[in-house]
Amino acid sequence: GCVGFGHTGPVLPGLTLAMEFTVIDYSIFVLLLVLSSAIGLFYALSGDRQRTVQEFLLANRNMSFLPVALSLLATFQSAVAILGVPAEIFRSGTEYWFLGCSYLLGLLIPAHIFIPVFYRLRITSTYEYLELRFNKTVRVFGTITFIFQMVIYMGVVLYAPALALNAVTGFDLWSAVLTMGLVCTLYTTLGGLKAVIWTDVFQTLVMFAGQLAVIIVGAQRVGGMARVWHLADKEGKISGIDLDPDPFERHTFWTLAVGGVFMMLSLYGVNQAQVQRYLSARSEQEAKLSCYAVFPCQQIVLCLSCLTGLVMFVYNQEHPLAPNQRHSSPDQLVLYFVMDVLQDLPGLPGLFVACLFSGSLSTISSAFNSLATVTMEDLVRPHCPGLSESRATLLSKLLALGYGLLCLGMAYVSSMLGPVLQAAISIFGMVGGPLLGLFCLGMFFPCANPTGAITGLLAGLAMAFWVGIGGLLHNMRAAEAPPPPNGTALPAVGNLTTILTTTLLAPTPTPQSPTGLQKFYSLSYMWYSAHNSTTVILVGLLVSLLTGECGGVGGPAVSRPPSPSALPPRPHAASCCGPPHHLPGAAPPALLPAPEVQAEAVLWGDLPCPGKGPRPQHRGERGWCVVGAPPPAVLLLSPALSLQGADHADATVKSNGVGNGLAPPGLQEEEEGQGYIRAAGAPTYALQETSF
Repeated sequence: GCVGFGHTGPVLPGLTLAMEFTVIDYSIFVLLLVLSSAIGLFYALSGDRQRTVQEFLLANRNMSFLPVALSLLATFQSAVAILGVPAEIFRSGTEYWFLGCSYLLGLLIPAHIFIPVFYRLRITSTYEYLELRFNKTVRVFGTITFIFQMVIYMGVVLYAPALALNAVTGFDLWSAVLTMGLVCTLYTTLGGLKAVIWTDVFQTLVMFAGQLAVIIVGAQRVGGMARVWHLADKEGKISGIDLDPDPFERHTFWTLAVGGVFMMLSLYGVNQAQVQRYLSARSEQEAKLSCYAVFPCQQIVLCLSCLTGLVMFVYNQEHPLAPNQRHSSPDQLVLYFVMDVLQDLPGLPGLFVACLFSGSLSTISSAFNSLATVTMEDLVRPHCPGLSESRATLLSKLLALGYGLLCLGMAYVSSMLGPVLQAAISIFGMVGGPLLGLFCLGMFFPCANPTGAITGLLAGLAMAFWVGIGGLLHNMRAAEAPPPPNGTALPAVGNLTTILTTTLLAPTPTPQSPTGLQKFYSLSYMWYSAHNSTTVILVGLLVSLLTGECGGVGGPAVSRPPSPSALPPRPHAASCCGPPHHLPGAAPPALLPAPEVQAEAVLWGDLPCPGKGPRPQHRGERGWCVVGAPPPAVLLLSPALSLQGADHADATVKSNGVGNGLAPPGLQEEEEGQGYIRAAGAPTYALQETSF
């Protein structure tokens, strides 16, 4: 029907922005949902029909780089970002565009440091690494933190755009939320990760189309892109490079280009939703290529969002918003503009709505899949060691279904949060930094121990919530008069360019010279990831040094030495062997061997004497162990982890029905060729060269 755009009161006379969704608009929206479901059904009924855990959770590890790259992009390009970034440009100018400078390092570092570690370990959940490097407790802490982060996030990301859309266009709120939630749950549960990746590809194209339509039509209505740029420059909206090093300034070049790197690392380096996509690639090289391919795509997305903001600004100069819209929340602001620009072009409003909902679908489908993965691999399997492959697959599907329904529940909870909704969105970004710090502590600091890791993570989370929530309350108090009359309780600018690293807050009147804690709370949100991850590392190292043995093995470096005794230590800098992946007991990074053959891994650490039986916790001898070479050289860990070469499609070793290469941690008896008994106490992952 015909709906006015000031939803908080009657439609004012003289306002022409009455949106009428035509049959074509609804058809486009329905087509998006039908095609997304069809992709899910296709992968449920083709191939191996999602009959194994590896196929359901890792797309059988045979994806090529392009779909993986587009899926990486779509995962955190949510509807809140599509609405939030243009509003940020509209209000504050193009300073935010400099975030693009952080993308290069933010994607190169994951490609050359994090991907090799996770890919060569053949793990399914990133948190398996934490058990290998520290112990099971650290793994569980990491998993629970991630689940908390994603469960809160997925409800908000589904509800917030639907609320904004309802406020502006009268598009029915709960029918939109329920339809999206159920369709997404359907294709995620039936088609597994392969369906999620291919629907992401389709939804990314829809997002591009929707944004392009708005920019082209909007620019045409105000006289072309050159005029848009000229007028925006004249009005001071084209920002120069602000080299102010002050971390309390909301956006400067350093804040965006350097702080943004840490934000990108927390997303593209260690977030399970993204790492799972790298692991689904058919080879390590394809996984790295997907990271490279995301770079230009990210730049295009940022560019489209910023141009939308500029077109919106110039359009507003010539067709000013009605008085009751000027103080709307930013997500509504963009929708008012879009609906005004596209109102007499049937189908295009529907395309933009499809673009928004594509953003939501791609984000929540990734959340369901990654949550099902970590719950299965980190919480269920360790306690059900005898789980058969078919039961494990069924349970994974039920978990995806359960999280889908939980998402709808969280959307309902979001509807009751009111002003607290902003805090819920911000929690996502607050948690990313500490998790990044935890993984960096394990990979780059051989002396870190489990006690330090847990204490560091808790300190980082405490710091994140203190600064994050304190900053939100501080800004809310500063902005209390006058409150904007808007219907969505969203923050002033919901920035999720790559993810909700906390929401962008609209420029608010702040005290003249904040001091003490007030100053602390005004730290730019772009530094949150850097600040919180650094807290984890510093506290973790300090506690590790104070609690005694700094332990850790070294990590797998890829190589095949002529013999264990003949391995010459070589500095990393002089080799191309990738990152220092520290498993427990490592030599310093500079002493790891250089790689020669991709199919193997070498570990240095404390070894029991071969042939003398199990010697738990005996730390008398050290030596090399080659992994991936033909027998007799085999790596055994307790729990038994097989590191295999990446040169065959299904390299996962199945130990007693466990599909990811980890033997059931519950087994205490020694099995032939399965390692040795581990005594109670701090876990020691010993390495043994075994001859059969």
